Amino acid sequence: MLYTLAYIALLLILVLLIRTTYSVAVAMRKEKDLEDQAAKPDNTFWMEKMGESQGILYFGIVLTIVALLGYTYFLVLGTPWERHLMEWLNIVVRLMHITFGIAWIGASFYFVFLENALNRTKNVRDELAGNLWAVHGGGFYYLEKYKIAPKEIPRDLHWFKYEAYFTWISGVALLFVVYYFNASAFLIDKNVLDIAPAWAIALGMGSFAVAWLLYDALCKTKLVGKGIWFALLGFLIAAGFAYGYTQVFSARAAYMHFGGMLGTIMAANVFFNIIPAQKAMVRAAKEGKPLDPSLGKNAGLRSLHNNYFTLPVLFVMVSNHFPSTFGNARPWLVLLIISLGTAGIKHYLNLREKGELSVWVAPVSVLILLSAVMITAPALNPDACEEVSFAQVQPIIAQRCTSCHSSKPTDDTWTAPPNGVVYDTPEDIVKMKDKIMERVVTTMTMPQNNKTGMTPEERNLVRCWIEQGARVK
Repeated sequence: MLYTLAYIALLLILVLLIRTTYSVAVAMRKEKDLEDQAAKPDNTFWMEKMGESQGILYFGIVLTIVALLGYTYFLVLGTPWERHLMEWLNIVVRLMHITFGIAWIGASFYFVFLENALNRTKNVRDELAGNLWAVHGGGFYYLEKYKIAPKEIPRDLHWFKYEAYFTWISGVALLFVVYYFNASAFLIDKNVLDIAPAWAIALGMGSFAVAWLLYDALCKTKLVGKGIWFALLGFLIAAGFAYGYTQVFSARAAYMHFGGMLGTIMAANVFFNIIPAQKAMVRAAKEGKPLDPSLGKNAGLRSLHNNYFTLPVLFVMVSNHFPSTFGNARPWLVLLIISLGTAGIKHYLNLREKGELSVWVAPVSVLILLSAVMITAPALNPDACEEVSFAQVQPIIAQRCTSCHSSKPTDDTWTAPPNGVVYDTPEDIVKMKDKIMERVVTTMTMPQNNKTGMTPEERNLVRCWIEQGARVK
């Protein structure tokens, strides 16, 4: 009864927050309409306060939804509904993360493009830093960038911030859903480090704060104005985190934490630097006070840093589908190579948008990326094989794989076969021989964290059987 009352209370709080947010939005709309009709004097102060209240209410809604989901998980823990809930949470949160991420990264790409492509010389007014004509979707657009701020700040000023905030919030939520709620199965690999789930989670989340503090401190040194040295030291710090994550977590979880670390720095840049600088500039312009050009310069620099982080973060988002990357013997090295190569590609695109040409950035970046292909390639001349029959392989699959990959799994984590893959019959096994070769032999990422203890000798038998044609008889 108490659990039911607590659940109903959370639902009522959520409904109240949504209703209040709607009321504030309606009040703001009415206030604006009255001002547009000159029926009421300018009331900027109260409009700003209502806008801030709306932001707080949105945050309250998110927290309440998180509390509801957490409480629901607590109620279904240990029941058949647990896995079902986790799967749908994974779907919903992943979709939110992708959607907000696209919006945020798209805005980053677009505004860095604008900055790079501005006309700064031809018929540009003194108050402008540049302008740009564009055509899109059947319409023509004309954009102007002010050196500091216009003489009068418009009321309808769009702020790009919630895309960043909700990308980070949904990303952390996804980290909990996929890795932290099943820490012993997906976060921790006892072959890497046998650590308690609580400690692993604390290390993961704590590392994000440490990374931000290190990056922010580096940005406040004189190195920030020396691009190549700043980038080199930043890359070395990132390398330390990449290596450290692979010494604590399972390889796949290490990749996700590296992406989460970069994503945290990006979101913190928006929250602690870019938005406060923009607010200070808007406030100074409205009050007629001198504007500090360094605010815009610093915000622009942090925004540019975020732009270079985007492609490495996107790689991490898709990396869990490609075991050739995280399944390598040195996963941290593959991660760093691809991060460096994709950041190089972004640098090349930025140079092109500026109209600057570089004959070496793109080729070197491509070579860096190709080096990842080479170091993850399987051996061309593996050990020689004796004749291996299916009768030798089937018991290995049954003992090491079917606890998860069966129509009726016996594993303590999986209550349904992962990705629908089952090995109940010889035909099921033969059908998946290519995937078995990739996951069991080449990358050795299956069984998950080698939970069932498959030996090198068993992996070699599976390899020989597949190379000999994967015959059942």
